Amino acid sequence: MSFTEIKYDVADKVATLTLNRPDKLNAFTGVMMMEMIKAFDMADADDNVRAVIVTGSGRGFCAGADLSQGAKTFDYESRSDRPEKAGVPVKDGNVDWSHEGVRDGGGRLALRIFECLKPVIGAINGPAVGIGVTMQLPMDIRIASDNARFGFVFARRGIVPEACSSWFLPRLVGISQAMEWCATGRVFDAREALRGGLVSKVVAPDALLPTAYALAREIADNTAPVSVALTRQMMWRMLGADHPMEGHKIDSRAIYARGRQGDAKEGVVSFLEKRPAAFPDKVSKDMPSFYPWWDKRTYS
Repeated sequence: MSFTEIKYDVADKVATLTLNRPDKLNAFTGVMMMEMIKAFDMADADDNVRAVIVTGSGRGFCAGADLSQGAKTFDYESRSDRPEKAGVPVKDGNVDWSHEGVRDGGGRLALRIFECLKPVIGAINGPAVGIGVTMQLPMDIRIASDNARFGFVFARRGIVPEACSSWFLPRLVGISQAMEWCATGRVFDAREALRGGLVSKVVAPDALLPTAYALAREIADNTAPVSVALTRQMMWRMLGADHPMEGHKIDSRAIYARGRQGDAKEGVVSFLEKRPAAFPDKVSKDMPSFYPWWDKRTYS
């Protein structure tokens, strides 16, 4: 598929999704949102893809929302380029808050990343503010270049954090750190992001993509894809569970189901034979029958 605001490449079982508006520091648009969602659809449908790396072209990761609409940037009702937003019903001065047109684009993207069946690695190469940082939160691992800068700048623009970050950010870094970054809206460097738990490591700029690819290759070369897909959903979805028994239920069903399939047999035999495993099961057709175990959520 041809994209205009991102690049999507697959090599050695790793998909690389590159935000590609370098002259605008990869500022986020509705087109970029839709293209990123499509790219994640492609990655999930391709059994040859074992991991996804997200990075930016040029010197920035993503400078946040494209502000070319000026004062109307976040006033969707007044923007002719957002007809789906302008069509939100208003009766007696009351907005229909359950209407699809109210939904924010960053949230649509974050939910798609959350639902991804492949592990997602953020390789943050430069400035990442606003949606540029909140889109990273549902990624599994974030690695930053020394050149990276982060900012939850929403309150400084008169808005609030979006992209489901009110759910993701406190779970990743704790409520106190989340509130400090969001209430001040300040831009901070990669070392502060590391101390706060937003990224797992900081590396030199020329080491960023090699580090991300080495991690992706470690996943692709050594693990069973169905196991990784299940584990990703188990980990993220149990963050909201109200008791460890919920984890026990899913763990038990998953280990029982996996034990019946070819991957578990191959995993044991290859270990005993001291050779690399050749896992036979595919994400596209071999997920266990209890998957998905959750009810699909709708915006209402």
